[in-house]
Amino acid sequence: MNNTGYPKLFEPLDLGFTQLKNRVLMGSMHTGMEDFFWHYDELAAYFAERAAGGVGLIVTGGIAPNVAGWVSPMAGQMSHRLHVWPHRKITRAVHAEGGKICMQILHAGRYGYHPFIVSASDRKSPITPYKPKRLTTEGVKNTIRDYIRCAELAREAGYDGVEVMGSEGYLINQFLVERVNDRDDEYGGSVENRQRIAVEIVEGIRKAIGPDFILIYRLSMLDLVENGQRWEEIVRLAKAVEAAGATIINTGIGWHEARIPTIVTRVPRAAFAWVTKKLKGEVALPLCTTNRINMPDVAESLLADGTADMVSMARPFLADPEFVNKTASDRVDEINTCIACNQACLDHTFQWKRASCLVNPRAGHETKLNFPPAEKPRDIAVVGAGPAGLEAATRLSERGHRVTLFDNASEIGGQFNMAKRIPGKEEFYETLRYYARKLELLEVDVRLDTFVEADDLVAMGFDEIVIATGVNPRTPAIEGIEHASVASYIDIINGRVEAGRRVAVIGAGGIGFDVSEFLTHTRPSPAEDKQKFFDEWGVDPTLSHEAGLVKPDPEPSPREVWLLQRTDAKPGKGLGKTSGWAHRASLKHKGVRMMGGVSYERIDDAGLHIRVNDETRVLAVDTVAICAGQQTRRELADALGARGIKTHVIGGAQLAAELDAKRAIREAAELAAGL
Repeated sequence: MNNTGYPKLFEPLDLGFTQLKNRVLMGSMHTGMEDFFWHYDELAAYFAERAAGGVGLIVTGGIAPNVAGWVSPMAGQMSHRLHVWPHRKITRAVHAEGGKICMQILHAGRYGYHPFIVSASDRKSPITPYKPKRLTTEGVKNTIRDYIRCAELAREAGYDGVEVMGSEGYLINQFLVERVNDRDDEYGGSVENRQRIAVEIVEGIRKAIGPDFILIYRLSMLDLVENGQRWEEIVRLAKAVEAAGATIINTGIGWHEARIPTIVTRVPRAAFAWVTKKLKGEVALPLCTTNRINMPDVAESLLADGTADMVSMARPFLADPEFVNKTASDRVDEINTCIACNQACLDHTFQWKRASCLVNPRAGHETKLNFPPAEKPRDIAVVGAGPAGLEAATRLSERGHRVTLFDNASEIGGQFNMAKRIPGKEEFYETLRYYARKLELLEVDVRLDTFVEADDLVAMGFDEIVIATGVNPRTPAIEGIEHASVASYIDIINGRVEAGRRVAVIGAGGIGFDVSEFLTHTRPSPAEDKQKFFDEWGVDPTLSHEAGLVKPDPEPSPREVWLLQRTDAKPGKGLGKTSGWAHRASLKHKGVRMMGGVSYERIDDAGLHIRVNDETRVLAVDTVAICAGQQTRRELADALGARGIKTHVIGGAQLAAELDAKRAIREAAELAAGL
């Protein structure tokens, strides 16, 4: 298959000794399955499904070359022949589907979460609790030998190549910068010495494995941390790596300790591709660009304008393993787009859970969560066309059930219709486009603007009833809550209420943060305007400053906002582990004042009366936005239950918990698989 609408994307890439069938690289992601051999059957199924989906080249999650290189205790390792045989399950499965796969060699250095970590120096990382041991000169040489041995074993395991992880602040990156490297031996001091470890690793691997093995080097092209690399150093290393025997140079952006978001949904699509383009012409190797490339038109444009020779997409293949095949067969509108939420992938990884996907809970569970044809198709009602209802309706219909989907709104989407309006969450439009197309293709009987009651459903004679009616906002018991200045978050986001210039937001959970983003940003949002994004976060796209950093210069907020919560906890503590910090930083850029330990006394013409630390204050605000949680909408389920009719309750209707779309969609998928 070759869709002429994307000619560059489907152009083969000749590497001399082998050819890639297209320009799509599935980037490395840690799934949690790499670490224990008893998960390798599942890992093989996961990769095989992506290979069958048309990916040109796959890169595994990071595998350590030795114990010191572990990301976490007992992490995946390739240092002995005993480690080889489980990996053969992966390579055989991928090759059986006509795919190619490289193993990423990743030494965590001071980013490791265990007491055996080592680095260029003993300088502690701000993101791990352990202090690293400084490698001796002989220790560095031994580590280089471990990289080489790891690559040899990867070849023995059947991999088509390896990717050497030289970016994101891991061990090799730590040697490259004075931020970490204060050595005075042959691996420290001058730029040439600091780069020596990277060059010797690539050179040693190429010598050991021969010329007919893919060797990708992941080059940190933009460190985004103080005392990071200058552009001339990056160019110098790229040329040295090319001379040492690399096959492809992949782009790495930012360190994990950087205070600039690089992959979350608030980052514009392809926001950092310009740095790959800047390297074009400096080396002759194929260059691969990355970060926030999630749709075929974005990928095609980057290849067509000469930005890169390949595009790396990682999380988009969690969201939809058929991404490439759908593009090739002119079914782009059927792609389940990655919304870069991080909630089920990176957040899971950093919580020691298996990585999956909010919009595709089957990711990482390919051997367990499946949707075979129903033995006996049934008539099923799904009430509620929010995330849970949409997932249930489409999955049940895929299995052959006859599904009728009801909602009293005029459009599908439920709470996602508010999420898509939040600056930085525009990707939710794609999820709703995907579900709308699925409903059409599956010929689900969709009945919008339809309020159904228990008697209606009983009269229609459905075999099964799924209740996905979602939540209602909770109204807190505050004196004056009926005052004209008070507005629900729903009315503010939907535009039914225009907030004033001074706003108090009651509730600092996810909704409170979203409403604060909505109130403090103008259109277009930074996620839609790259220059706005660079200004807000202090990114220098000219690379005239060290590590691409300049002083942030965010656009002023059109409003003064107070974000309040009852508890003494840090506002936003419950936000996603890998994206919450960006939410907090974004609101700080806009001057939002966050306060915990607040008691709400009353609301009147003077504003919101509060008590903090036994001190009474009046916030003279024009609008009080209520974001104080939700309550389940179970009236229909309860009415049916009173009639003795069994229902399946999922999503917010089952448990109101900060509009948890991840849980809602997963519950719907699991229900559909079992009915």
